[in-house]
Amino acid sequence: MKKIIILSAATFILAATVNAQTGEASFKKNSKSRRNESSISKKRKLAGTKELRTPGGTEVSSLAKQDFYQRYGNIPGAVWKRTINYDQVSFTSDGEAMTAYYDANAKLAGTVVQKKFEDLPDDSQKYINEKYPGYIKEDVAFFNDNELNTTNIVLFNKQFDDEDCYYVKLKKDNQEILVKVKMSGDVSSVVLEN
Repeated sequence: MKKIIILSAATFILAATVNAQTGEASFKKNSKSRRNESSISKKRKLAGTKELRTPGGTEVSSLAKQDFYQRYGNIPGAVWKRTINYDQVSFTSDGEAMTAYYDANAKLAGTVVQKKFEDLPDDSQKYINEKYPGYIKEDVAFFNDNELNTTNIVLFNKQFDDEDCYYVKLKKDNQEILVKVKMSGDVSSVVLEN
């Protein structure tokens, strides 16, 4: 009888220990999962970037307008229009000209802020000046991606992956080049078709 009681107690303690370890491992896994949630969603985002869909109809989505007013408030002079890929609104915020782009689901894809060439990091300015001598800097824009939306952005009639970066439109004679300056400082370019 003593052996049965000792054996039962040992089994109970062993089961409790295994259960506690599994629970602790599960807790550690869940807390690690929560910490890495943003990096996992970013990886999924990179792997599953959505292709652009055309918004239906000719009127700007009331849901896009509602989201805009919640984010920015009722900004006087905001101008809405529907384009082939987006509902977009141009406005001024904190003295900067901005345009917000809403996808076919009325979700903010990102904003574009008009900038000056001098707003680029010094190393990027130097690189562009050396690589493209004689080119006129026609337009500089900063794209601020909405990380919660995987819809790509179309700027200067080109579709780009969504990430925060600067775009610089350069022109010399009949050639136009779009230079992308990432937040890391990496510079890449694409020739634009006229």
